[in-house]
Amino acid sequence: VLTLELVEQAIGRRALDYDKTGDQHYHTISAYIKSLRGGDPDAALLWMVRMLDAGEDPMFIARRLVIQSSEDVGNADPHALPLALAALQAVEKVGLPEAAIPLAQATVYVATAPKSNASYVALGRAREALRENGPPSVPMHLRAASLRGARERLGEGVGYVYPHDEPEHFARQDYLPPGWKRQPFYTPGEQGFESEIARRLQKWWGENLARNVSREAWNTVNLDAYPKPDLDVSNTQD
Repeated sequence: VLTLELVEQAIGRRALDYDKTGDQHYHTISAYIKSLRGGDPDAALLWMVRMLDAGEDPMFIARRLVIQSSEDVGNADPHALPLALAALQAVEKVGLPEAAIPLAQATVYVATAPKSNASYVALGRAREALRENGPPSVPMHLRAASLRGARERLGEGVGYVYPHDEPEHFARQDYLPPGWKRQPFYTPGEQGFESEIARRLQKWWGENLARNVSREAWNTVNLDAYPKPDLDVSNTQD
């Protein structure tokens, strides 16, 4: 009679308790995701190898890695997402067993990168605002003026300030729908590159966006990181 014990003896290793459609599938990928989010590369690698050795589709793991690189790392380290995408492509093109190498590299990178879920949270806030306020109308100065007579007869596009014609290539104007109360969708944190984003937003918008950014973020940025650009770009209205 063929038993699990005899099979394990024949192949020289223990069978992994893993079902790609059952509880172990969901428990293990959950442990992998939480290890990435928690900054533990060793644990993340362990759960990754467990899934691969149990026959999990490596593309499934790679897709989750892409998601986590954006959801949990985000703009704290903008390199995480393209690296995870490169690993996804490598898995697709190379295949196992060698594809485990770039998958491991990207796993380590995402696990050890500075973390921010600010963009993920901002997405949810923007969706909630639209649900509460309904479809917004586009203000006249932001509308396309490419249709014949749109500018002259309807006033569409009139009043738009082209940022590249302004000092430092920035124009402080209203980009929100008419009558829309500004809400802090995106709140950059103080981790990694996002502290620089916080500084840039404060420099551009001042008190208009100050409530979006934590005080800790202002205290951790390099104040000399953004010299005034001297590039002159020709005017284009749309």
